[in-house]
This record gives sequence, structure tokens and C-alpha cells, in this order.
Amino acid sequence: MQTLKEESSGPEVRKLQKKLKALGFNPGLIDGRFGPATEAAVIAFQKSEGLLTDGIAGPRTLGALGLTKETRLPSVIPGVTVGIVSKMFPFTPLDNIKTHLPRVLDSLVAEELVDKPMALVALATIRAETEGFKPISEGESKYNTSPGGHPFDLYDNRKDLGNTGPPDGDRFKGRGFIQLTGRANYQKYGAAIGLGGRLMNDPDLANDPEIAAKLLASFLKQKERAIKEALLENDLRTARKLVNGGSHGLDRFTEAFNTGDRLIV
Repeated sequence: MQTLKEESSGPEVRKLQKKLKALGFNPGLIDGRFGPATEAAVIAFQKSEGLLTDGIAGPRTLGALGLTKETRLPSVIPGVTVGIVSKMFPFTPLDNIKTHLPRVLDSLVAEELVDKPMALVALATIRAETEGFKPISEGESKYNTSPGGHPFDLYDNRKDLGNTGPPDGDRFKGRGFIQLTGRANYQKYGAAIGLGGRLMNDPDLANDPEIAAKLLASFLKQKERAIKEALLENDLRTARKLVNGGSHGLDRFTEAFNTGDRLIV
């Protein structure tokens, strides 16, 4: 069944309307036309099921309604080419994109982050965090190191990061494509990608290109619903904050996202 949204029409919309009404979400007339009443019923159903409330009956909503068994989202990954990404990263060596883009895309596929919004967020995040399109370690700055203090001392006692004192700040500083930061994140996402405790014992593994790509995708997967809700409002600032915790790199994030939005079909 195709994705159904406002202005869709035909027998598939009629099936959708009948199913919604049977479940107690009245779409109004069962006329095969996806109008405002049908959209409102879809949104009410999505809220009930904890789905993204976009008013669009896509694969996941149709699957929850029992109208399709194919719940995978349409993939834009085949259209994410080195040429397009190079336009999203105008100051980045092309060889870095050629080397690391395949790993990033493979990791997005593994986490089922293949739709356009999440692919754009992943690439825009890399642009904001490591414009060179390669995993790197966080540098010292006024935000992580106090005047005269040891490197990353301002992170040492950050309870929100799960840090418990020196040397946690330096040991669990930002690394990788997403700049994974803090004891809690290294523990959580290291386990999530199948490393067990290896990332805790050897934090520099977060800069291994393959591991860095997996960490990026795993982190974004955990934030997928909230990120998409922000994007529904065209709120790139909030989408960025959900990943970074602030607005660092928002200009680069926004530029990359909007460029990719124009170019990726």
C-alpha cells in the first residue's frame, strides 16, 4: 500500500477510512478522499499508538493499522552520492567523503534510518561536529577546560554526562562523527553497537571509522522520534539541540541540511 496523505484519493484511502472508523477514530465520510477529517483521525490514531504525529499514513502507521506488512520506510540512501554530499560539505577534502560515506550509509541502513529526514540529520550532524568528514577527538576550549585547569576539567564532574570526577572529563571527551561525550554515553552506546565494555576500556575506539559510524547511527536512532517531531515544525535548532545539547555548529548543520534537502530526491 502506498503512502497516503492529504489530497490522496482512491480505494486505498477508503480502506484506510474504514479501518480508522472501525478502531474508533472517525474520519467522517467514507469517500476515498484524504481530507482534513481523515488527517485528524490519522493523527489521533498515531497519538494513541505512540507514532510520529505527522498525519501521514506511511508504512509504520499503515502497519500499526494492520493494512500492510511492509513497514520499512522509503529509502533515499541510493541517492546519497559522493557528489551530492560534497556540495553539503563544500570545505571538505573529497577523498574523506569517498572514504567514509559508505560506512556512514551502511550504519544508517542497519538502524533503519533510511528516510530523507534522518539521512539529512546524520550528514548535517557530521558537518556540524567534524567538518572534515572523518572521526576526530574534541579539542580543548573554554567550554570544557577552565583557565589554568587540566584538559577537560569542566567535564570531570558533569553528572548529566555520567562522569564521576577526574579523569572522566578527558577520558570520555567528545570523539567520532557525533562527538560522543561522557561516561554514560560511552557505556550506553558502546553496548548498543555490540562492543560490550570495550569502549569504556578503550575510549579511543570511538574514533575508529567503522565504530564511529555505528555510534552516530545508534545515537540518532534513540532520538529519532523527537528529531522528527522537531523537523515537522521546521525547527532545526531543536533538532540540533537534541543531538548536541546546545546550538554549537547550528549554522553548519542548517546549511548542510538545507543543501541536502534540495539535492537528495
